[in-house]
Amino acid sequence: MDLKAELADWPVGSASVAVIGPHGVIDVVDDGQAHRWASVTKIMTALTVLDASVEGVVGLDDEVGPPGSTLRHLLSHASGLAPDSDQVMARVGTRRIYSNRGIELAADHLAAAGGRPFGEQLEERVLGLLDMTGTTLDGSPAHGAQGTIEDLAALAFELLRPRLLMPEVVRLASTVAFPGLSGVVPGFGKQQHNDWGLGCEIRDDKSPHWTAPENSPGTFGHFGQSGSFLWVDRDANLACVSLCDTAFGPWAAQAWPLLAGRVLAHYG
Repeated sequence: MDLKAELADWPVGSASVAVIGPHGVIDVVDDGQAHRWASVTKIMTALTVLDASVEGVVGLDDEVGPPGSTLRHLLSHASGLAPDSDQVMARVGTRRIYSNRGIELAADHLAAAGGRPFGEQLEERVLGLLDMTGTTLDGSPAHGAQGTIEDLAALAFELLRPRLLMPEVVRLASTVAFPGLSGVVPGFGKQQHNDWGLGCEIRDDKSPHWTAPENSPGTFGHFGQSGSFLWVDRDANLACVSLCDTAFGPWAAQAWPLLAGRVLAHYG
């Protein structure tokens, strides 16, 4: 498979893609630039909070957010909070409402409980642990990361084959929380079963979707409005990540599933 040829058809200025297998990066096209991760940031933010929860610094059943909401609700977009404000749009645990604000509140809760800024704990629990030296958080823990394809691939590899993160942390991030909730996947419309783990979206049988129909239902990850994505398909023993300089749009909704299908066919 010629990754460069695949990317040549993308209507972007510059892009990087890496394919990861059980022993590390299999193939990569690296434009040498750091790009905004946008909402892919949520993965490492959730992992930071989950790592702290396993250690007992915070509890997933801590009350955070709207009345009746817990840290678990916030991380899985089940708190009822609006996307970018403290407005409550639904009763807790009844709908999957994608909320940047919920992720920010989760990070704020850890900062208060841990007695240190969230950025320091992110560095200790994820970035430093995985040697992600090319990644920084500037702004919101819901969408403020910027980094390299090398670092994003390192994160995907760890999620595919945990070595440094505690297995329970990865399990919580990638296992459905509050099954059966409906909601909207931004850019792809309403899904009857909008499954989400504590930080990662889970593919299940969503259609349309930004991964391929050939991806297993257990495929998990995230994409960002900056034109970034990370998915992990344990059934195929593969992961794939991408960063670029062009915002998500119809081009990505068409190109990303095609790429995922070809990656699975060639490397799976």
